[in-house]
Amino acid sequence: MSDPANPFDAMMRMGQDMAKAMNPALEAFTPKGFEAMVPTMPAEFMEQFLGKTFNPEGLDAKTRLLLTLTGLTITGAQAEAQIRITVRHLIEAGATKQEIAETIAQAAMFGGVPAMSKAMELATEVLDAPSEGDD
Repeated sequence: MSDPANPFDAMMRMGQDMAKAMNPALEAFTPKGFEAMVPTMPAEFMEQFLGKTFNPEGLDAKTRLLLTLTGLTITGAQAEAQIRITVRHLIEAGATKQEIAETIAQAAMFGGVPAMSKAMELATEVLDAPSEGDD
């Protein structure tokens, strides 16, 4: 490490060098673009691994994802990419815009209005984006 005062900077530089070595196109990679690299799981896949397959009496995938969104909101909506990815998966799992909005609004009681506002803004980016099937 060339600058012992900033180990995070050195770690990021090392990660960028490794990414560049694996794929030169990744040289300009930023964490903000990470979520675009995460594919949306098909609803059947989510239900198999997140839903009732292994626990028939348990929660379905949509409910688990709504709970995940609640947690991400309560913690201050700081994990922006994860919120957008979760909303994207919720849509695939069959959640409505109303269910997503109510989940975020309910989380305001525990995480505060600023966290709710930020989460709602991030969710709206996904909900208002054209879907893959739209032309």
